[in-house]
Amino acid sequence: MYAQESWSHGVVPVFSYYMLLQSKPQGGDEAQTDLSHLRDPQVMQAYWSDVSLLFQRLKGAKPVVVHVEPDLWGYLEQANATALAASFAQQWVTLRNQLAPNVLLAYHMSGWGTKHDIVYEDPPDATVKRYAAQSAAFYRSLHTRFDIAFEDFSDRDAGYYDKVEGNPRTWFTAADFHRHLLYGATFVKLTGLRMVAWQIPLGNLTLDDTPSHYRDNRVEWLLGPGSRAHLKAYAAAGYAGFLFGGGAGGQTSAKTDGGYFNANARAYYRQGQLKLP
Repeated sequence: MYAQESWSHGVVPVFSYYMLLQSKPQGGDEAQTDLSHLRDPQVMQAYWSDVSLLFQRLKGAKPVVVHVEPDLWGYLEQANATALAASFAQQWVTLRNQLAPNVLLAYHMSGWGTKHDIVYEDPPDATVKRYAAQSAAFYRSLHTRFDIAFEDFSDRDAGYYDKVEGNPRTWFTAADFHRHLLYGATFVKLTGLRMVAWQIPLGNLTLDDTPSHYRDNRVEWLLGPGSRAHLKAYAAAGYAGFLFGGGAGGQTSAKTDGGYFNANARAYYRQGQLKLP
């Protein structure tokens, strides 16, 4: 129903297929659970049956994006499980080709799969490019091709991390936005995949850091005053879009942000959509 309603409004539907971690049996941390499930014949038989059903329901003439297992690829990269990752990726592509050629498969690029995090390390540009090249090399080791890539901007508002988790280091400065863009641009150049930024927090600086009203500055950077130049830079770097919304409960939403996101999104469309190069 979601796909049909999206198509009827001229919107490309996106399904984040995040099922491997949630499957049983549970055990260990996320990485251990994911990798053990990939090696469990019974789990994977049920998994591929479900994936096939998804494709059968999405088959049609219009495009739909299936975003494949966010976070999993980062754990596979950290475990150096390239053969397992390649087999898994190739099966996804094979089933899509057989059952629903209209589906665009999205690979999830987790920068932390390199065991580095540019938000905390604040590395120079040369190091950012080196980390991004490592991410691209892991993708190429899959020996198959996805249609687009997704990456994490941040899964929670910076105010949430600061006030609830005692971590004030996730706020983005202009230098952080520069490194984020450089990382994505380098990955795009080395893989030939356009990029989508996913889970962009919806907080803004007018809020008071209470539940569902946490502050952040990413919406302001992308849609606020002076943002047109920022969007042009992302488009030139190979970004195809932005998906807004936190990845956990209690975050700011478009219903609790005081109308900031909706007002600025409308202003963007009134000015005219940017054309992708």
